[in-house]
Amino acid sequence: MKRHAAIIGTGSFLPDTILTNDELETMVETSDEWIVSRTGIKERRLADKDHATSDLAVRAGERALACAGVEPGEIDLLIVGTSTPDHILPSAASIVQYKLGLSCGAFDVNAVCSGFIYALHTGVAAIESGRADTVLVIGADALTRHVDFTDRATCVLFGDGAGAVVLRAAEEPGVIDIVLGSDGSGKDQLIIPAGGSAAPCTEERVAAREQFVRMNGGEVFKFAVRMIPKATIEVLERGGYTVEDLRWLVPHQANKRILDTVEERLGIDDDHVYSAVEKTGNTSAGSIPLALDDLYTSGRLAPGDLIALVGFGAGLTWGAATIRWSMDVVTRKAETAHGPA
Repeated sequence: MKRHAAIIGTGSFLPDTILTNDELETMVETSDEWIVSRTGIKERRLADKDHATSDLAVRAGERALACAGVEPGEIDLLIVGTSTPDHILPSAASIVQYKLGLSCGAFDVNAVCSGFIYALHTGVAAIESGRADTVLVIGADALTRHVDFTDRATCVLFGDGAGAVVLRAAEEPGVIDIVLGSDGSGKDQLIIPAGGSAAPCTEERVAAREQFVRMNGGEVFKFAVRMIPKATIEVLERGGYTVEDLRWLVPHQANKRILDTVEERLGIDDDHVYSAVEKTGNTSAGSIPLALDDLYTSGRLAPGDLIALVGFGAGLTWGAATIRWSMDVVTRKAETAHGPA
């Protein structure tokens, strides 16, 4: 009998500190009207100064385990999707594994904003192959630590946060299919130039602010509105579905203009597309699992619902997954899962 993987628990975490557009006006030449008209973002969360990506991941992981009713000793594998680990080495996953009291293998996956989909793919493969029975998958990023707050093109976009799911072997498919893609020719469109082996941080590079995110917004926009519909249709067709079969499309929360364009190109009604970018900004690998947890904890997901998760980001990378939801409906407020709204 073929093994399948199903989601049996979700969790998420957003830091308490809120950075509003009005506050950004005092830091860089911008305005609330300029930011909202171009991105739809009104506020974003900032990790506390004493907290790193692993701390965000731990909080989301704890809540996913509690939701699933799974003890730390039951986890066979931990995968953390992140591009902002606490250190270049060791991995954030090793730190999270220790803090959560797990006794399994743990590693990071770096596909930036597509990181959760890539990590989910790896966790599902481990279960389907029989290498694991229960897997914890976390998407977490603290990108505000790598943002230049003198660059209004990027500093208005990003926020910090984490989301998680617990996967378990099942007789019926929960995660139906996943497609992944990458085009490294676009690596310079969204990049942190300095800090890696190709360009270690030097006094000159720091003076040039190359340790911060740089983005070609126009090219990233064109890539996103092309690849989200393409990946969504591809993963649906592989399972014999169409867009009309979807209860929810859960895209990476990068920019409201991107989401609006995707809705139009796919022909999906607004009430079937999840959007919370207004209050979170772009939380990178944390974006999709945060959205999924919000949908579930707010009672908007029911057993049998077909959903598609789709991410895109630096690399350039993309990925999409179809999921048949199997968890019971809940009615508790989403805020209880990831802190104050």
